[in-house]
Amino acid sequence: MMKVSVLGRLTGQCRYLAAALTLPLLFVSAGSFAQNKKYIVNAYVGGFRGLVNAAEIDAEKLTHINYAFVNVKDSMAVLTNLATDSTNFRNLNALKTKNPDLKILISIGGWAWSENFSDAVLTESSRMKFAKTSVDIIRQYNLDGVDIDWEYPAMRGEEGNIYRPEDKQNFTLMFKAIREELDLLEREKGRKFQLTTAVGASKSFVANTEMGLVQAFTDYIFIMTYDYGGKNGTVGHHTNLYDYDAEGSSADRSVKNFMAAGVPASKIVLGAAFYGKGWEAASAKNNGLGEARVKSVQGGGYTKLKDTVIDQNGYKKYYDKNAKAPYLFNDSTKVLITYEDEKTIKLKCKYIKKHKLAGIFFWEYFSDPKEYLLNEIGRNLD
Repeated sequence: MMKVSVLGRLTGQCRYLAAALTLPLLFVSAGSFAQNKKYIVNAYVGGFRGLVNAAEIDAEKLTHINYAFVNVKDSMAVLTNLATDSTNFRNLNALKTKNPDLKILISIGGWAWSENFSDAVLTESSRMKFAKTSVDIIRQYNLDGVDIDWEYPAMRGEEGNIYRPEDKQNFTLMFKAIREELDLLEREKGRKFQLTTAVGASKSFVANTEMGLVQAFTDYIFIMTYDYGGKNGTVGHHTNLYDYDAEGSSADRSVKNFMAAGVPASKIVLGAAFYGKGWEAASAKNNGLGEARVKSVQGGGYTKLKDTVIDQNGYKKYYDKNAKAPYLFNDSTKVLITYEDEKTIKLKCKYIKKHKLAGIFFWEYFSDPKEYLLNEIGRNLD
């Protein structure tokens, strides 16, 4: 891809920073949104599947729900199934009878619906259109904010996605436009609305964005510290807290990269995976870790893993002390499943407290219906 000139980049950053500094101070600090809980506990809830069984959501254990997903079409935020989405919004809002402090945000994009972001934010007029339609959904359904999950600006995500070098600056300008629309809504409604973003955990995501500028417009940055996998097509951990080799990825490394880019710890929300990922390894050496991937296989949600797979049906549990990550390996099928468990959740909560992060979020609520992991969060992050 083409690289933006150094002079152009610096000029652009100065312009965006100047704009960011003109924002009212109440939008700069995540602490302006008082919660009964000290830390953010955010659940992504998948509405793209259809009707959400909101009655099964333990609202008292959450501070936020991000509703996934809203699509991007013709420079607009679009509800793809109006009947289902509107019903889901009504039922999720009803959870506030149990937890009045609960915030419901729409999450726009995601892996499958990020192909049109680049077009939607390409010009000032298209950004204004996108921002207005995003906030109009919040206005119409009495929700609490907007979450952007663009996978990924200036980089390839899913096959067929549109991406440009200009995405780097337009990503920043998109948040500025949405924040301005939310400001108007705040004056209209007399209450606060939040703007957040789910971001890729890779160093390349940081390099292709201006996170130090973006953070000034947003309340929280959700770093997707999962789906790592091994390097160069090898089998590896997908949601490990720490590095296990010199060139690998980890939540700790991702957090440090975002902080180095100018994102304050108080706005960083650490990601947890409520699901496992599986790969068939080319050999059983080292229990599959570091071996070439033959193919991906189903991992499954944590409730299923805990109840029917761990130390059952040929799968033996192992623990990588360096990565602080569990995994399962089946010698006969050479399948490795990498996942999160209660121990790693406890360690992530300890990490959040130590580094003074904003809290934790997870994908996806219904991957662990027995709430093994959510209950662990509740025991360790209050």
